[in-house]
Amino acid sequence: MSIEGLRSRISRFPHRPGVYLMHDAGGAVVYVGKAKDLRKRVMSYARHSGFASPRLRKLVEMVEDISVIRTETETEALIVESRLIRRYQPFFNVELKMGERYPYVRITDEPYPRIQITRRRESGNGQYIGPFVRVAEVRQVLRLIERYFPLRTCRTASVKGRWNERPCIRYELGRCPGPCAGMCGKREYRERVADVTLLLKGHAAELVNRLRERMNRAAADLDFEEAARHRDTIRAVWKLSRQKISSTLSDDMDENTWDALAGIEKDLGLAALPWRIDGFDISHSSGHEMYGVCVVFEQGAPNRSLYRRYRIRNVEGVDDFRAIQETLERRYRPGAAEELTPPQLILVDGGPIQLEFAQRALAGTAMERSDIAALAKREELVYLPGKREPIRLDRDHPGLRLLQRVRNEAHRFAIETNRSAGNARFSVSMLEQVPGIGKIRAAKLVTRFGSVRRIAESTAEEISKEPGITLKTAVRILQTLKGREENT
Repeated sequence: MSIEGLRSRISRFPHRPGVYLMHDAGGAVVYVGKAKDLRKRVMSYARHSGFASPRLRKLVEMVEDISVIRTETETEALIVESRLIRRYQPFFNVELKMGERYPYVRITDEPYPRIQITRRRESGNGQYIGPFVRVAEVRQVLRLIERYFPLRTCRTASVKGRWNERPCIRYELGRCPGPCAGMCGKREYRERVADVTLLLKGHAAELVNRLRERMNRAAADLDFEEAARHRDTIRAVWKLSRQKISSTLSDDMDENTWDALAGIEKDLGLAALPWRIDGFDISHSSGHEMYGVCVVFEQGAPNRSLYRRYRIRNVEGVDDFRAIQETLERRYRPGAAEELTPPQLILVDGGPIQLEFAQRALAGTAMERSDIAALAKREELVYLPGKREPIRLDRDHPGLRLLQRVRNEAHRFAIETNRSAGNARFSVSMLEQVPGIGKIRAAKLVTRFGSVRRIAESTAEEISKEPGITLKTAVRILQTLKGREENT
């Protein structure tokens, strides 16, 4: 099939940033490109009957299939493009084959490591973080590191056990901790290197938590100067993190993960490689504490920082179908969906009915044209919109195993969410919220029944047998713990 024959498929590509991969008849990747608008960029190859460049004409003649990966921004598309070119070494990509276009930050493998900017990544030669899209951004981070997390820059002999008699002027200026003169121990220095690594990898929240703990310890020790230094560092880190330094999303995928994603795209007929999958499930406890959850898999791995839970508000009784609908409506409601990185695949736990209610939720939203599927348990059948018969993937299909991981992770997170809500509901503090029940009476009730949950499972008459507990108060206790009205 020529690239002109792929027009229909290309017309389904999104008007969003991303990366496109062109494949030859054997399935090999022959070209990887990036685009601010995937549909416009890829369609441009099919609009021309001839190209001035012989290399471009040959490329178009060889293309038999095209897959795309949507990204949140054009900057991320640059990064993904670079990584995929290094991985596949496509014949028609020349500039990025050697992987030297984008810079890395290297943390040297020494007793007192240094940090450097490099465009060449060598195995077994320290830790590399990146690549970064713009050198200016890297230098901005390094300036912050030099001020708040200074490391040594010189090639000193101290690493061989010999010490200088006095530190250099960088130590006097606060730009080096002075390990060459024994002014900084190895443990303290390694801790600083760990801080720098968190900053460069974009883990600002974790770094701030570490700094806040040190600030609190310094304040408790009345070392207010040190506490103020940590406070200023926290402010600088937050300010930098809001500028969203552009680095890689994660390490390179292994071949199995790529095969799984490619298999899902091909066998389910998706419009794009499912680089990101949103998985949904519902959990409740006898009709109470009903929650819908969303888990996010990126590049075949869970990203727990993006998980979300939604307490079901508008569904009466046990109705998983409408609970799925409410969960997706709230997840992708107008205004909220625009702030999300759009998934290439939305996966719900269940069969054709769950799929139908999920489709209702997406109607009129920015995700209305997104690919969606339902994965049923036991038979492990995949249901797709507009198809009367489900797809039965082979049990050893790598794509099916990935879909199962998403489905199972959503189920685990839903159960965990429901259990956490139940534990909160059956806590002693909830019992103490009942009018007329204080700490002493609550403790007596728990002692008699064994737990707050056992109290909730009892009748009002049984609870009222406790001295000082009237039948009316017992009913109030059950109303509070069960979250529903009880008849007296």
